Amino acid sequence: EKAKRAAQLSFEKYCSVSKTLEPTAKINHHIIFNGKKIWFTDLKLIQLGHRQRDQNIMNIKEDLQNRILVLDGAMGTMIQNHNLTEEDFRGSRFKNHPCSLKGNNDLLSITQPKIIEEIHLEYLEAGADIIETNTFSATSIGMADYQMEDLAYELNYESAKIAKEAANFYFEKTPEKKRYVAGSIGPTNKTASMSPDVNDPGFRAITFDDLVKAYKEQALGLIDGGSDVLFVETIFDTLNAKAALYAIDCIKEEKSIEIPIMISGTITDASGRTLSGQTVEAFRISLSHLPILSIGFNCALGADQLLPYVKRLSNKSKVFISAHPNAGLPNAFGEYDQTPKELQELIEQYLKQNLVNIIGGCCGTTPDHIRLISEIVKKYTPREFHK
Repeated sequence: EKAKRAAQLSFEKYCSVSKTLEPTAKINHHIIFNGKKIWFTDLKLIQLGHRQRDQNIMNIKEDLQNRILVLDGAMGTMIQNHNLTEEDFRGSRFKNHPCSLKGNNDLLSITQPKIIEEIHLEYLEAGADIIETNTFSATSIGMADYQMEDLAYELNYESAKIAKEAANFYFEKTPEKKRYVAGSIGPTNKTASMSPDVNDPGFRAITFDDLVKAYKEQALGLIDGGSDVLFVETIFDTLNAKAALYAIDCIKEEKSIEIPIMISGTITDASGRTLSGQTVEAFRISLSHLPILSIGFNCALGADQLLPYVKRLSNKSKVFISAHPNAGLPNAFGEYDQTPKELQELIEQYLKQNLVNIIGGCCGTTPDHIRLISEIVKKYTPREFHK
């Protein structure tokens, strides 16, 4: 089984398995690669995923014209509610891993896939139209903290596959309402435009090329796993985001595929700037060089604090607008106290002012928050493009 899994991942990672490869795996579920028989049961799934995504590109653009789509809530908040132990994170596969794995939420897509699937299903049941994959930190850069850099592709592939199966399950239940999977691409724990050492402002902990390499591996896994869109989110350093967008653009060109891109920045405090110092307008302009599906803001602030910045973004942008704020600000214990009803009332201000096309929740939000958001959006029409 270990050899089979390694062969599958190796083939997926290094060979062209998009539109150019015929589904040879249909014969006895294997292919001949370098003269050897390699079992590869997921090949047809990847090819079907590419075809389905082409259709979903048209579907999501049409849906965004006609209604406000609801994004899911926090994955981390829901995982914390399970009170998982070190052994839970390790599972049987990583029982003897040399370092602690507790807190590596992305790893749960491999060691505890049922928990991740259940969380996706809860958000879909609550009314989410778009669910994000459990891959916020699933780059080789993020996995270096756990000595698991080589798992980056597998983590993204498996996470996207889990989310896609959950979305398809609900689409079969309610075929009149399409559901979409957004491949979550976080900012990493490194920054390309700032020094982590105040005594050496010229130092950089990572290069642009290193970021591109890591993001490309992550995006490949998300695409092959079945993501309908790629979501570059929680952007605090725009140079990191540019590396992610460049990596995605390279994949699109190499594989001759199209996949929509959502981007979302983070305003870190009352100054109205990102961590790397950009204003709302500068952030928008600096990421306008590639065609994107949507732009927005998330995290760091609650819905009331985030509203004026989303409004400024909405007034100037010619693409769809998203917002998924936190459930208020964290208390002294790092917990979020804002109730679903309170968040719903704040979110309604976005809807009344016709600011968004996609709305959801970030840190501290749960299916209960998303359920009330999905109820209130039905009363309003989506934002129209700025002329």
